[in-house]
Amino acid sequence: MKSSWLVFLFIGSITLTSAQEKKTIFSTMDVNGYLKYMNTSMFTKIDSTWVVDNLVHNRLNYLWDIADNLTVKAGMRNRIIYGDMVRLNPDYAASLEADTGYFHFLTNNLSEGESYVINTTFDRAFLEYSYKNITISAGRQRINWGQSMVWNPNDIFNSYSFFDFDYEERPGSDAVRVQYYPDYTSVTEAVIKIDKDENITMAGLYRFNKWGYDIQLIGGVIDTTDYVLGAGWSGNIKKMGFNGELTYFYPQEKTENTSADVIASAGINYTFKNSVTVTAEGNYNSYFDKIGIEGIAGLYAVPLSVKTITFSKFSWFGQVSYAINPLLSGSLACIYMPSLENGYYITPSLQYSIKDNFELSLLGQRFEMTLNHQKSESNLLFLRMRWSF
Repeated sequence: MKSSWLVFLFIGSITLTSAQEKKTIFSTMDVNGYLKYMNTSMFTKIDSTWVVDNLVHNRLNYLWDIADNLTVKAGMRNRIIYGDMVRLNPDYAASLEADTGYFHFLTNNLSEGESYVINTTFDRAFLEYSYKNITISAGRQRINWGQSMVWNPNDIFNSYSFFDFDYEERPGSDAVRVQYYPDYTSVTEAVIKIDKDENITMAGLYRFNKWGYDIQLIGGVIDTTDYVLGAGWSGNIKKMGFNGELTYFYPQEKTENTSADVIASAGINYTFKNSVTVTAEGNYNSYFDKIGIEGIAGLYAVPLSVKTITFSKFSWFGQVSYAINPLLSGSLACIYMPSLENGYYITPSLQYSIKDNFELSLLGQRFEMTLNHQKSESNLLFLRMRWSF
């Protein structure tokens, strides 16, 4: 299996080279992607021991128009991670290879050692068929029903963490999706997803435009455990953007220890004449009280799902970003988590475009929180270079 992945990578590199020379093997194939290097330094205090990691990250996106209405789309991540984190955490390589999708064999560690691991994964691999105003897609794909910027209660198929800033594409789902477009302002969708444990998430969405807002309604079953109903919106109040989402979870098997849950988020954003953009968002998560976390270590061990997208019953987000000049931009974001005894997260960042396809970024993260009298704090620095092709 692993040798076949190496062969595929080799074929992919040949295809990429051909694409750049305008001599693709298939004239209807398009290949693009990026190559990134990122250095990560983590420490508690600046004069304490630093944990340093390195990441070489390559992404390849394939698109092949087999026929007029039939397209194959695939995307793969190839990562070489080496440094202290792999060396100090014996479970690091195994966690990297864990794939919760039904086609879990799409993620593999090609090689691993005491302080390095080479991992490859297909987070996109699906067939898409379009006919008139109907689109059908089957395979591993991104199903994005989110409307908010930070927390997405409507994104029931493939949740993601806001803290994982280096994964812009977000994870995909192994699913079949049918989309019907009655007109250019509305869409009806039906999706069925299956995961590694053969749990089913099945839901429908209807999105339409009314009163100048894109409004959506969703309903279905998630993970074969809960019925879900939800709504989302995106629009403007005068010149200020306004969006949000709400999802209601009702357990299929009702017992004395189970009850319904509500997760909701709403946010605003505004851009001033001097190009300063201000964003604010709040989240309420009634499920937080049911997780039963005893300490900080348990908090980090909670599996990511749409119910665990926040670390607090209430969470508040604020961000200011500014384009200093056409090549340099910066931002400062903060999340306040009162359930963690006034815990907070703060992240400043700078991005500099050296060329149209080459970017340099410097980003910091600081976490501080307390749970059951256990205090945790950590600081991270990231230096990233990205070349796109």
